[in-house]
Amino acid sequence: MDLSSLEPVERRSTAAIVADRLRDAIMQGTFPPGTQLGEVELAARLGVSRGPLREAMQHLVAEGLLRSERHRGLFVRDLDAADVRDIHHARASVERAAGLLLIEGDRAAAADRLDAAVAGLAAAAASGDPVAVADADQAFHALLVAASGSPRLRRMADNLLVETRMCLAALQDNPPPPAGLVGEHQALADAIRAGDPEALTRALDAHMADAVTRILSPRPAPPAIPA
Repeated sequence: MDLSSLEPVERRSTAAIVADRLRDAIMQGTFPPGTQLGEVELAARLGVSRGPLREAMQHLVAEGLLRSERHRGLFVRDLDAADVRDIHHARASVERAAGLLLIEGDRAAAADRLDAAVAGLAAAAASGDPVAVADADQAFHALLVAASGSPRLRRMADNLLVETRMCLAALQDNPPPPAGLVGEHQALADAIRAGDPEALTRALDAHMADAVTRILSPRPAPPAIPA
């Protein structure tokens, strides 16, 4: 009897599930940077005991999403300009490594999947829904890394994408034009389809630099109220 095709059933702990819920809430801006997380309130809201909640929160401290202050508690980590630049520099490195693996493999199949993700991004941009655009943008980059087949790159990318969403929720008030955003992602897919590592690097660097510039741009002044 050949059982090689059977994979072990994944058994996830309560703490792991709670960590996922908290990570998603941080990513979506439910808990903005600087927010203190109260154990009693969160445990009641999530319907779990404080033991798994504490374990989950410590996991997020290890990931760098939460910070611990002695005698005060746990807070969502604040992000400054240096963090924004570092996050996008790290993302460019991880995604370039993933892209090179795609180029070395079945790049046509990978590009087909990325083209479909670009189409989803275009549809989201046309809808004018900023959350849908952010979701579609994240889905493209997550796919780019996941398709490489490297679990380590994927783990790094997943954490960086959460931090990216934290940047957007906390700092961005200057979204890119829909056509430009779609074009930047299409350039990445096209570079992989063409098997051109230099074009991939140029497209990634330009895309990340544009994101940093927009996130860190000063917020526009509110319109003056007539006297």
